[in-house]
Amino acid sequence: MALSFEQPDRTPVFATFVPEVEARLRQETGITLPDLGAAIGNDMVKVCVGLEKSFYGQPEPEYTDEWGIRWRYVKNQFGVFTEIVSHPLAGDMSKLRQYKIPDPDRPTMYEEFRQMKGAYGKDKWLIGSSQISIFEASWYLRGLDQFLMDMAVEPDYAAAVMDKVMQFPLAAAKNFIRLGADMVWFGDDVSMQTGMMISQQMWRQFLKPRYAVLFDECKKQNPTVKIAYHSCGNCGLILDDMIEIGLDVLNPLQPRAIDPVAVKKRYGNRLALFGGLCVQEVMPHGTPQQITAEVKKLITECGRGGGYILAPAHHIQADTPLENIRAFYKAALNKSQIF
Repeated sequence: MALSFEQPDRTPVFATFVPEVEARLRQETGITLPDLGAAIGNDMVKVCVGLEKSFYGQPEPEYTDEWGIRWRYVKNQFGVFTEIVSHPLAGDMSKLRQYKIPDPDRPTMYEEFRQMKGAYGKDKWLIGSSQISIFEASWYLRGLDQFLMDMAVEPDYAAAVMDKVMQFPLAAAKNFIRLGADMVWFGDDVSMQTGMMISQQMWRQFLKPRYAVLFDECKKQNPTVKIAYHSCGNCGLILDDMIEIGLDVLNPLQPRAIDPVAVKKRYGNRLALFGGLCVQEVMPHGTPQQITAEVKKLITECGRGGGYILAPAHHIQADTPLENIRAFYKAALNKSQIF
């Protein structure tokens, strides 16, 4: 109902967690079910394939994923994160001719989705995700600074890289739809907190036509499937273009970069919103009372008339106290006790 811009009985709720938070929550709650968020109160279950699976992909300290990208673990006072060490297409541009993306059609890749559909398909909204879809996938392979230069001075080569990597999320989305996904989720971080990472003109040259293909192919396979797109930062300059080519849902509405309430007022029932709760300041450093107030504000301002999924603006991070996660779910679900 919410994604059809109808007023639901309550605003849908969703959150995801970095591994340290999930481990603490499972220890605190004793929950052993496969999807922790669904057990706590999420209305949606997300399964991802592709480069999204590369974070925390293998044991420490370093590993190479199936795309040939080398990663390493970096520790801080709260836990660990992973970052790229080396890019398989760095250097000689001729490497692209021999490079093969992983097979997006191998059946084993979708076994988790089948399992989640069997466990949650009657009660939860099922999401098939293949974020890091075109722009990010390309620079993960090439290196960010180098790929930005490629887009500027070697546009044919940059286009060839994008055309190759986009075949993975395209095939993955079709497979998810065939298996019964309610929504498919693409994503590329194309913006910073202060604005776009690349110019609007360059985005329209390289990314708009390729996303148009992805969205169109998904809608051809199932006209009722919802299409979500993730970009951190302030991507306001491209929203009209994204709606034009068929985007249904925008995530994550990072509030220190883009105002969720202003986006809601501008786009009304043309674009559903998903996210909006700050994970940089409010969730880790706010009080439970502040979190409750922020949740109620988002439900009132963004959830009015539907078109909104309440969620933190990214994974809940390792520096977030459990009592703040409780406060989020209690306020979101209007319950006195969660766990």
